[in-house]
Amino acid sequence: MPAYTGVLERYRPYLNIPDYTRTVTLLEGNTPLIPMPKLAESLGGGFELFVKFEGMNPTGSFKDRGMTVAISEAYGRGAQSVICASTGNTAASAAAYAARANMRCIVIIPAGKVATGKLAGAVAYGAEVIQIDGSFDDALNLVVAISEHYPIALVNSLNPYRLEGQKTAAFEICDVLGSAPDWLALPVGNAGNISAYWMGFTQLDGREHTGLPQILGVQAEGAAPLVLGHPVEHPETVATAIRIGKPARGEQALLAAEESKGRIIAISDNEILAMQKLLAGNGVWVEPASAAGIAGLAHELKAGRIDLKGKRVAAVCTGHGLKDPDIITHGMARPQVLPAEMSALEDYLAKRS
Repeated sequence: MPAYTGVLERYRPYLNIPDYTRTVTLLEGNTPLIPMPKLAESLGGGFELFVKFEGMNPTGSFKDRGMTVAISEAYGRGAQSVICASTGNTAASAAAYAARANMRCIVIIPAGKVATGKLAGAVAYGAEVIQIDGSFDDALNLVVAISEHYPIALVNSLNPYRLEGQKTAAFEICDVLGSAPDWLALPVGNAGNISAYWMGFTQLDGREHTGLPQILGVQAEGAAPLVLGHPVEHPETVATAIRIGKPARGEQALLAAEESKGRIIAISDNEILAMQKLLAGNGVWVEPASAAGIAGLAHELKAGRIDLKGKRVAAVCTGHGLKDPDIITHGMARPQVLPAEMSALEDYLAKRS
């Protein structure tokens, strides 16, 4: 069996990329599609539930799929520097792939709005990190403007090659299931991922695989511009990865939801955190934003607005729990301290048996 080569080489015939593209890879993709029968039962049962755990990518998030293609295209045309705005995951991914290609990487982040685990990743991979006194949307406006005036490659999801890479997750789901699921649930922040999945499923429909999923996109109530119908000037949510008030791919995301006969909804932070805990209780620890897709599914089931009986559902968990551990560590009780003696451990276990 040939060795796995990463999403660009594995799916190159399906990607709309220039011939000059030179592969820069960390062997991203090939992430597990995990059956979640116990969680499905807790949500009412009667349907199959799978989690596409994108936290298993090299830098811990789905961003690596798109970044390998964006960096490979930039590297192939001779770019020496890349830039992005980020709430964290894009920063770490861009920095890692730029380091792989020996390219300069500049990251603009909103001050005080990026989880420590994500910021640490960008720094560890060697990015030049600049904080601005503003929002992610302000940061995105800056990097777009600078990339238009200087020879520096923009690698945010406005870059079309990002979506070319991200759509490979849809290919992988179909490869495992043999067809598209009936429903796909996922978080929505800057809206590139929901757009990319729909691109992938529609590209495969009638080709190797058949069928199209209905898509449930989920935003946090404090950062739900696509649900409200207008930008949110000061987005706030515990789910930092989707704390975005003006999605770059907003119109494309709304079209994807409409064409799939699905929808985009908003849920509370409490619902997101409750689902993060449920997922961890099923062995999958994700950052808060990653739990939003399944939390939205639970929200719609409880409200009676969705019928999943006999259906097959895939939920995308976009980032690993280690990306944003502060939610857990700040609220946890301190571990109990015992003497290093067998009798002490025996007493502890007996009291809790």
